[in-house]
Amino acid sequence: MRPLDPTAPASRPEFDVHLTEHVPVAMRDGVRLATDVYRPARDGRPLDDPRPVILHRTPYNKTETEASFGQSRWFAARGYVVVNQDCRGCFRSEGAVDFLVPEAEDGADTIAWIRRQPWSNGTVGSFGTSWSGWTQTAMAALGPEGLATMIPNMSGADAHESSVRHGGALELRFLAWAFWHSAYNTQAALTASPAVTPALNLGASPFSDWLQRMPIRPGQTQLALVPPYEKWALEILTRADYDDYWKHPSLNPRLHWDRFPEMPILFVGGWYDSYTRATFQNFVGLSAGGRRPVRALVGPWTHGLKTVELSYAGDVEFGRDAALPSFDELHLRWFDRWLRGVDNGLDAEAPLRIFVMGGGSGRRSSAGRLVHGGRWRDEHEWPLARTRFTDFYLHGDGSLRVEAPREERSATTYSFDPANPVPSIGGNVSSLRDVLPLPAGIADPGYLGRGERTADIMRAGGFDQREGADFHGCHPPYLPLGSRPDVLVFQTEPLREPTEVTGPIEVALWVATSAADTDFTAKLIDVYPPSPWYPLGYALNLTDSIVRLRYRNSRERGEPVTPGAPMQVRITLYPTSNLFMPGHRIRLDLSSSNHPRFDVNPNTGEPLGRDRRRVVADNTVFHERGRASRVVLPIIPS
Repeated sequence: MRPLDPTAPASRPEFDVHLTEHVPVAMRDGVRLATDVYRPARDGRPLDDPRPVILHRTPYNKTETEASFGQSRWFAARGYVVVNQDCRGCFRSEGAVDFLVPEAEDGADTIAWIRRQPWSNGTVGSFGTSWSGWTQTAMAALGPEGLATMIPNMSGADAHESSVRHGGALELRFLAWAFWHSAYNTQAALTASPAVTPALNLGASPFSDWLQRMPIRPGQTQLALVPPYEKWALEILTRADYDDYWKHPSLNPRLHWDRFPEMPILFVGGWYDSYTRATFQNFVGLSAGGRRPVRALVGPWTHGLKTVELSYAGDVEFGRDAALPSFDELHLRWFDRWLRGVDNGLDAEAPLRIFVMGGGSGRRSSAGRLVHGGRWRDEHEWPLARTRFTDFYLHGDGSLRVEAPREERSATTYSFDPANPVPSIGGNVSSLRDVLPLPAGIADPGYLGRGERTADIMRAGGFDQREGADFHGCHPPYLPLGSRPDVLVFQTEPLREPTEVTGPIEVALWVATSAADTDFTAKLIDVYPPSPWYPLGYALNLTDSIVRLRYRNSRERGEPVTPGAPMQVRITLYPTSNLFMPGHRIRLDLSSSNHPRFDVNPNTGEPLGRDRRRVVADNTVFHERGRASRVVLPIIPS
């Protein structure tokens, strides 16, 4: 899906818009979901002819999202009927929030309702970001009749493998989501008790405080006032094994791809998004067999709806071309082709379009960001057919080389203290936010949007890997992360030629630990040499990941660790695309924590989410003959 030419004329509205608000749509269990219907109109009267319908389902308040982004009115003014719905348990809808679980049946039931309406021609497309992306893949996994196309922007494929749990660890962002969303959600049933709203909004401890006292315990946080949230928060915290809970269509559409309608699908993702791995899994899996046109568009973006229209991610500038001129226009072109049959050239375009980061000047922009640069490129498969997967081996002197180690004995041991985790400096994260107290003079949280109510605990995107006051868990004197004794740094010599790394990345380690369980983390970094703009150089994070040792063999069930025994583990980093320039170094950082991106392993081997003790682990990474640790990089020939 080619980003639109910024010089191309924008579409123009053709119709007025008629809105019917808060229509109660009954689900199969009788729960009614509040639904707004936007219809093309003339002189204030909705048009009667049946039209294709575009569906958006959201937990973020349908009224607020429309006031903020205006997408429903925008599409209706261009001839579509748009249905915008509050998800179960949210705002004006009935029922209780149960994480993502209800979205499959609720979405399918909503499509069935749409197809019975006189203003519907029986074909439905869908769009939405994040949770609203999950709502699309969830309902598609039930194969609903009438679903004709969808555009999931930045959403999941397998919640247990990445995006909720990850290598056995927990991505803390969804626990944070429970805290801030429960305070922001004004659903009448949820806030029926007069104590709930003030308790959640006027002085309750923010999630960043609870990070100091993990794991959360039943009845001890403000979530006890909103039992539906506490229930599922504790479930995702404690259900670490890959059991039936994680195989539900709403949480694991990947298991149900064969039930998806044979329809065109556009996946949109970002290299610094929290769902990058899932975006490519969905693209590859649903493309298999050629049963449906599946496209993917991946830019250098962080998570969000409007971030795709930005040219930067975190502290890094990628250039004007990195930003989409209009995400709405891109949606319109897709829907016009697949819901109206407009021949607009989409069929002739490559199935995959990616932004290859890097190649910029390395200067500091006027906004104070590193000018990393990059360019768009069309591709036809993933991984790229011309990829040369290349082993880069870890060596005892801190080097990263294509030659395997020859030493008979070589290893590095460090102490990992769960009470002093390595802070997360940027990366692939979203929704890891605190709810803010209501400002003076406002007593009702319904009068503030979530942007005004929340603040980042962890910042997403690319940053120099140096501690700072803006990053959770950092303390003066704010030194480079690589200087910590529990961070192992392995890097190449300065590169002589441009080196492109595009694709999935695996880290294969030989390790040992003194503990009953522990974690290992990996982070790929582009190291800039010193320059007048960055006299100390710049260590730019590209992608990272984690593995919990008890799940080294299988995610089905944790297995005991034998302290001191060497063992092999694999860490699957999120895919990326980056051009390392001459003079730069390719660097791999290893450690045992990356907090608050992931929860911290207490190293005790206790049931996860119920631990009460912490122990310091002596963790070892081997780099010797017979136990050669390496990172496998997807090198693209120039």
